[in-house]
Amino acid sequence: MGFDAIDVIVTKRGRGALSTDQIDWVIDAYTRGAVADEQMSSLLMAILLNGMDRREIADWTQAMIRSGERMDWSALDRPTADKHSTGGVGDKITLPLAPLVAACGAYVPQLSGRGLGHTGGTLDKLESIPGWRASLSNDEMLGVIRAAGAVVCAAGSGLAPADKKLYALRDVTGTVESIPLIASSIMSKKIAEGTGSLVLDVKAGSGAFMKNVDDARELARTMVELGTDAGVRTVALLTAMDRPLGLAVGNALEVAESVEVLAGGGPADVVELTVRLAREMLEAAGLPYAKDPEEALKDGSAMDAWRRMISAQGGDPDAALPEAAEFVEVAAPATGVLTRLDALSVGVAAWRLGAGRARKEDPVSFGAGVMLHAKPGDLVTEGRPLMTLHTDDAARFERALQTLEGAYDIVQGGEPDLLPLVIDRITA
Repeated sequence: MGFDAIDVIVTKRGRGALSTDQIDWVIDAYTRGAVADEQMSSLLMAILLNGMDRREIADWTQAMIRSGERMDWSALDRPTADKHSTGGVGDKITLPLAPLVAACGAYVPQLSGRGLGHTGGTLDKLESIPGWRASLSNDEMLGVIRAAGAVVCAAGSGLAPADKKLYALRDVTGTVESIPLIASSIMSKKIAEGTGSLVLDVKAGSGAFMKNVDDARELARTMVELGTDAGVRTVALLTAMDRPLGLAVGNALEVAESVEVLAGGGPADVVELTVRLAREMLEAAGLPYAKDPEEALKDGSAMDAWRRMISAQGGDPDAALPEAAEFVEVAAPATGVLTRLDALSVGVAAWRLGAGRARKEDPVSFGAGVMLHAKPGDLVTEGRPLMTLHTDDAARFERALQTLEGAYDIVQGGEPDLLPLVIDRITA
């Protein structure tokens, strides 16, 4: 097309809008290795500083989609619905949500990822179930969906390879925080997954990628626009991550809590968000009058779908989950109301205990994590357990405990100042 990398960089450096042809060329050339990392780094920094308009972001996203394969679920006889969370602490919602939505009539092809830093990964959690497999071929994915109604697995290497290469570069060049680049990274993969509808769970608060509500809202709106422009029915919920979600933070601990939810119990906030997202997914899929998710949790059909899904991917739903070798209780230092429990601090503590990883190639400890015994708003008693730390390596306790210093407040007669669990709903 007669472009070169310098022309594209200079356009964006000068606050100009990149043309569709420029974007198509630079994404393709970078994926092929014809544009060097240092040139793309310069362009990414220009985008971080000068932004992109809606058309540019849509073109950038589509160019990344075209860099690889696009999945096709048209052979299925029911509508498909997918969900994506921007991640947080104790965010195990995908685990009960996928089988719940399947039990209510939609197919759920859920391609998920692994944890990095203080945010947990869905695949790490599910791999704590003995025998369960994350890597499936496209034919195997189709088979699991037909057998169980839902599949949760790793994305193949052929899905948006441009994004994989760009993501690694953004991570080492200080350009992760750009909302156009975050939105296009997430949505290129989600649109390439081929789902007919998508519900986004965009989190705000200390334990989320977006620390404040305004930034989270901008990201949610940008992603909804991208999905809509690509012909995917897309809606976003803005949800709270100023405190951990549920009581369990860690891989096997979160699986156990998810099973409690599917059995009709579990923490109120996890149940509430799971049901709300399930209803949004069913409505987006065109099934608003199918079985209600609350009913599917009560009558056992969601649990049945979970057992089928786990079994179809080689897992044993009846097997004992891994447990950590070492435990330490953190006692409440005073009697009163727990008014604050910082999500980031709890997430970092779980990571330091071995539940997460610092690099993508690091292993995780399935049994490690933090089990909370109280949530903000609860009355706690001096000397009684506030949380229990789990690890396979007792040497990890010291740094985890340091992380939790100052992470919570207990006030006599106090009241927590919390974000509402569901802050906002954003549509096109």
